[in-house]
Amino acid sequence: MRVACQKTARVLQRVAEAVEPGITTGDIDALMRQYTKEEGGKPTFLGYGGFPGAICISINDEVIHGIPGGRVVLPGDVVSLDAGVWYDGFTGDSARTVMVGVIDPDVIRLVETTREALEVGISKVKPGVHLSDVSNAIQGVAEGAGFSVVREFVGHGVGRHLHEEPQVPNYGAPGRGPILKPGMTLAIEPMINLGRRGVRVLDDNWTVVTCDGKPSAHFEHTVAVTEEGAEILTLAN
Repeated sequence: MRVACQKTARVLQRVAEAVEPGITTGDIDALMRQYTKEEGGKPTFLGYGGFPGAICISINDEVIHGIPGGRVVLPGDVVSLDAGVWYDGFTGDSARTVMVGVIDPDVIRLVETTREALEVGISKVKPGVHLSDVSNAIQGVAEGAGFSVVREFVGHGVGRHLHEEPQVPNYGAPGRGPILKPGMTLAIEPMINLGRRGVRVLDDNWTVVTCDGKPSAHFEHTVAVTEEGAEILTLAN
């Protein structure tokens, strides 16, 4: 599991570094495939549930599950990248939002707050706490900054399969749900909107967008519960 997650981290880091004005989402997808092959793995998302790409690329008001293609990245775009690498029977899962020449202070604050929400959520991970303590911490950071939390899509367990139990919402009251135990591996992934929390799925049956057309940000790490607390498995070494 650690090896698959490290491969995921390295690939996503390289892909994120390549995002710049003029690159297409199809180009980014090609890099995902190339870098994953160099790591000796396979793109987890490719063909998963029929998904046609190797990586989810969601721009501006697209929250998650954007399909790679001919769209060109432009200055001022926020580009969310969500990827996994399958290796030796396990998969990692990680996401980050890249700002491409963004100067809008509200959008910058949205991205920084979403990253912070993930960090604070992870800080709550330790044996004996309720899963909803993580969820509540994420919600508190996001809503405390004046943003809204997507509720229709959540984090999840991850390991031998991309989506395993338990579900990991980014909202909710503390002190509820499963008790965290050493050995659990979770994909924690806040999806935070600049405007209202409502989302809808486009006619391609994949791309999720905000209902009000305002930007969204997405960060994710695969985290292991240990006796000492949280071990972030998708931090690139």
